[in-house]
Amino acid sequence: MTSSSSTLAASLRTHLQTLAARGTTISYQALAAEMHLQPPNTIHQLTNALEESMREDAEAHRPFIAALVVSKRPPYRPRPGFFQCAAQLGRFSGSDAAAFFARELAEATKYWQTKTR
Repeated sequence: MTSSSSTLAASLRTHLQTLAARGTTISYQALAAEMHLQPPNTIHQLTNALEESMREDAEAHRPFIAALVVSKRPPYRPRPGFFQCAAQLGRFSGSDAAAFFARELAEATKYWQTKTR
């Protein structure tokens, strides 16, 4: 990870903690805009930072804060890369993505709400 992507991941985590405290999710596109990411490859920049946050969360035994970032279209879940990364980190078996996402979202929201009080 480069220094700039690590800086983005840290800023991203801070922003997502604020959203978790409010109990809200955000779309990839809206988050890229709120983080002031510039082309080219804004979503790629964002997903790299989200995956870095997932590795940090797995290492620290925390729920994935990246679960707060969802598609703007139904079923309003993270994109496949979230589940692939979770599987690589040993946290997702590949079955019942909807239940896994719901659990991670609830746990991440609860965890970060208690940390930001």
